[in-house]
Amino acid sequence: MADRAELTSYEYRQLRARILAASDVCIMCGHGGSDAVDHVHPVARGGARLDPGNLAPIHGTAGCPICGRKCNNDKGDRLLSEVKRLVTSIDWYAGPDAAGL
Repeated sequence: MADRAELTSYEYRQLRARILAASDVCIMCGHGGSDAVDHVHPVARGGARLDPGNLAPIHGTAGCPICGRKCNNDKGDRLLSEVKRLVTSIDWYAGPDAAGL
């Protein structure tokens, strides 16, 4: 497991705020409302800790408010190509009126 001291550094918090301000769409499920950022290429596998190109929005410990998925937990220290990402054409949590059913 990577050293987590970077998560409390001023530099990391500023970078996290900039990334979430630019977009809050989760890299795992595609829904908005992300409250965390995650390393696309995990630090445990040689990814850069503070490279903006290696960080992307993801739903943190609270999970996705739309699909309920714990995106960051599901991804773990794996690459995106190794994780089953949510692919759906209907937002089943929006209710029958939104789905046109």
